[in-house]
Amino acid sequence: MIIGIDAMGGDAAPQTVIDAVREIEKSQLQLTEDNKFDIVLIGDKAQLSGKVADSKIIHAPTVVGMKEHPAEAFKKKDSSIAIGTQLLSQGKIDAFVGAGNTGVYVMFGVLELGRIKGVRRPALGIFIPSKSGATFVLDVGANATVKTEDLYQFGAMGTLCVEGITGKKSPSVSILSVGEEEAKGSPTTKEAYQLMQSSGLNFLGNIEGHQILDGISDVVVCDGFVGNVLLKFAEGIVEFITSLIKNTISSSLLTKFGGLLIRNTLKKQFAVMRYQKYGGALLLGVKGVTVICHGRSNPEAICNAVYTAARYVKSGVNERIEQYFSTNNQTPITA
Repeated sequence: MIIGIDAMGGDAAPQTVIDAVREIEKSQLQLTEDNKFDIVLIGDKAQLSGKVADSKIIHAPTVVGMKEHPAEAFKKKDSSIAIGTQLLSQGKIDAFVGAGNTGVYVMFGVLELGRIKGVRRPALGIFIPSKSGATFVLDVGANATVKTEDLYQFGAMGTLCVEGITGKKSPSVSILSVGEEEAKGSPTTKEAYQLMQSSGLNFLGNIEGHQILDGISDVVVCDGFVGNVLLKFAEGIVEFITSLIKNTISSSLLTKFGGLLIRNTLKKQFAVMRYQKYGGALLLGVKGVTVICHGRSNPEAICNAVYTAARYVKSGVNERIEQYFSTNNQTPITA
């Protein structure tokens, strides 16, 4: 297995990626041969040579900026994103991981890799911390608006992804809505409720926003507009709570002393909430494995994204998605 990493993607690239690769190489020494994989870096050779082995570098002279419009960036066929996606399409790498411009990764993924047969709209899915461990939420940004069949397909793809990556059998699925009752929600979510109820998925019904953190559902589906707002708000809440606790602890000698007593416990709790633990978002529904990390990702997040990509490939999630839709297309698939 070969995992390609966009060395130029992210706020602190390429150093963050280089540090991540070094950590992965150390951890690989402790893995069995069946679990090992190779890594290649796609990026500017001048900035990478001497920091990693030249044999691991695939030269890409152009970098896509974080604020570039996807339509303009798509013209840069010699960028690290373009070349990485091309290698994935050609089967020269098994997965592509990057922390650059999300919209550009999605555009290249959809247009260059193509959709898995039967999938109407690819979706971005990400694990969000919850009381039960983590909840997989999709879509979190690929589709601002969706149709009924899209929500059903998100539920099916999310189910197969969670089964493959976590090993959990028959994960539960819910629709993010404004109330738990069947009659609550938009016309699209209400129609999706009826469709998913008869789909054979382990469908629980509607779920409200606060229940995501309770972990009562393994997979939660929504449109990309709502999902992206939810994701960004969740990231902000974690940073707000962390800052609030730190400021409170440092406010007096007494609270500083109390903070020392619970320091180890706090570290464990903060570790659960950190986005770095889950690596990045998976682009589901395309013919290839792409994991898109946050632009602020540190080496830990890049490492975890690479391991997530490796598990996704090894478990054959894409093949299972294709097989599922070849026999379970309950809705008309339109362009």
